[in-house]
Amino acid sequence: MKKKNNKIKELIHELKHHLPFTAIATILAIILVILIIYLSNSNVSEELFNILHPLHILASAIVTAGIFYRYKQNFFQALLVGMLGSIIIGSISDVIFPYLGAVIFQLKPEFHLPIIEKPILILSSVILGSLIGITTKVTKLPHLLHVFISVFASLFYLLTFSSVFSWIFFLLAFIIVLISVIIPCCVSDIIFPFFFLGKKIKHCNCH
Repeated sequence: MKKKNNKIKELIHELKHHLPFTAIATILAIILVILIIYLSNSNVSEELFNILHPLHILASAIVTAGIFYRYKQNFFQALLVGMLGSIIIGSISDVIFPYLGAVIFQLKPEFHLPIIEKPILILSSVILGSLIGITTKVTKLPHLLHVFISVFASLFYLLTFSSVFSWIFFLLAFIIVLISVIIPCCVSDIIFPFFFLGKKIKHCNCH
């Protein structure tokens, strides 16, 4: 019971540490997207999400596999952890959470899951990312990129697949994206690898 409580405290600590950066990144992403849409006077293309999601998967795999391999230098285990963490949690962050948030706020979203629709692209991205993480064991910069790309991926899922838009859309998008990014990204990059390592979470000092 005590060990479980410690894990919960560690999770809360990491969420608090990452919340300000994620909130700022989300606000900047929304402002940038509004400016792009206003200046270009065009709709958001689905292709942008199809680019951002694989990039998110790749960045996530770099960090997850890199952290695991830094503490336990087992190539195949690090590869597996990197792949599982990135695909499962990346799909939750970019698709499941935004979709559920859009349903809750009645934005009438469509459901699209890239790992099923574009398996070769996603698997290639996650394998490449895991290999980079294992080889370099670099976790600081990729984690920053991971969070920033994840914000855009979640936002563009909402922009691309939601059917209802109004002035309040971007306020709702901020709430949805913040939750979609902060919890899965912390779990994927920090908690997930340490769960398999059986070690206490080490503060990554990412930001």
